[in-house]
Amino acid sequence: MRVFLTLTVALIASPALAAGDKPFFSFANTDFVVTLGFIAFIGVLTYYKVPGMIMGLLDKRADGIQSDLNEAKALREEAQTLLASYERKQKEVQDQADRIVAHAREEAQVAAEQAKLDIKESIARRLVAAQEQIASAQATAVREVRDTAIAVAIGAAKDVIAKQMTAADQNKLIDDAIVEAGAKLH
Repeated sequence: MRVFLTLTVALIASPALAAGDKPFFSFANTDFVVTLGFIAFIGVLTYYKVPGMIMGLLDKRADGIQSDLNEAKALREEAQTLLASYERKQKEVQDQADRIVAHAREEAQVAAEQAKLDIKESIARRLVAAQEQIASAQATAVREVRDTAIAVAIGAAKDVIAKQMTAADQNKLIDDAIVEAGAKLH
């Protein structure tokens, strides 16, 4: 109804009123005929409740937009909840990864220290084995020197005895050895 009054006032106060040679309220004036046609058109639209239908369509559209906005708001809140959940999970995973890295570093340090100890023990065992080999080689060398010295001494004694001994001394030594062997055997 407000629209109708506004249009009527606008048409009445139109510049055609100021034009002056033909009276405005005459069917000879085209402006008046157009105004009447427009008012009739508005009346027909109002009679068939077109503005109400248009308002209903606009209200439906506004309700649809509002429901879309509410749905978007709900989706946004759900997305923010999911984002917070993923950020929390990412932080937990990062913390777990940091703990794993720290644990791996500790294990590597322990393994390095154990390897150092193992190397020290291995070196000590090899030193002992080398010392034993040196002692064994030394004992073998001493034995060989002693055996050689004994052989040389026996050879020298044999030569000295052979030069100093007479046949009678030799026979006497043989007889003494037989008697001594016989005494030990019985």
